[in-house]
Amino acid sequence: MTFALTLVSRPDDPALGEARARIEELSFRYMASLSPGEALVMRGMGENSQIEDALEGLAVDWCMRDEAALRIRLLICDMDSTIVAEETLDELADLAGFGDEVRTITRAAMAGELDFEEALRTRVRLLKDKPVSLLHQCFEERIHLNPGTRVLTRTMRAKGAITVLVSGGFDFFTSRVAQLAGFTDNQANTLVEKEGLLTGEVTSPVLGRNAKAEALHSFCEASNISPEQVLAIGDGANDIAMVEAAGLGIAYHAKPVLAQVANAQIRHTDLTTALFFQGFRRKEFTGTTR
Repeated sequence: MTFALTLVSRPDDPALGEARARIEELSFRYMASLSPGEALVMRGMGENSQIEDALEGLAVDWCMRDEAALRIRLLICDMDSTIVAEETLDELADLAGFGDEVRTITRAAMAGELDFEEALRTRVRLLKDKPVSLLHQCFEERIHLNPGTRVLTRTMRAKGAITVLVSGGFDFFTSRVAQLAGFTDNQANTLVEKEGLLTGEVTSPVLGRNAKAEALHSFCEASNISPEQVLAIGDGANDIAMVEAAGLGIAYHAKPVLAQVANAQIRHTDLTTALFFQGFRRKEFTGTTR
């Protein structure tokens, strides 16, 4: 079986040239440039461990796929620390005055050290009697898209893919981020509110780590898409099942627990690298630089 190995660096970073030279020593041969000084494809056979060792110390992201891999028809992404730079619940808690306490719980949950549902309910209880207006303030003042988001979604949609945003967070944010980022669908938990105040509860059932994989399979079934035609991107422990279920699962600046099961990682570049990993050239990208 022959593989296509995509190498991506920050534009004009000399690391890309060094990476090509090292990979050629493994008997891979240059196939094509996807973007001069930024991304290229090589062809050959080898083990992931060999590639990882060869590229050690270089700021280069890479992905090795079967050349016969199916075209991606569904893009499904986590939201917090993936599509947006922040953890929305952490930012909300910070505005409410107990950010440090919530961040500690969030870090443990994303690293897989705590049960996700229990950790979510614990954090949400701290929001009891806080005004719903705090959610609006958080979105307007604290939430920012990660670089490459809009180019990723617009290009995937232009290529005919469904784009879905899923989160163990809250639909107040996913609905707004999906619109801002260019996703066609979104799914998340719902915070309970009464008379303009948060009750400190989240509706059941809680959408946790398994819910994201279930969403992937549900969208596949509804649109006659195979899991091999799915690109899934996440950063934490509750993304493991989703990333493992996808034909191309990418860990984005991720926790080690997710990185070790993903097909590829984005550690040095932005989300447009997920397009290079599919073999798209820069000139095929759609949208702005964000």
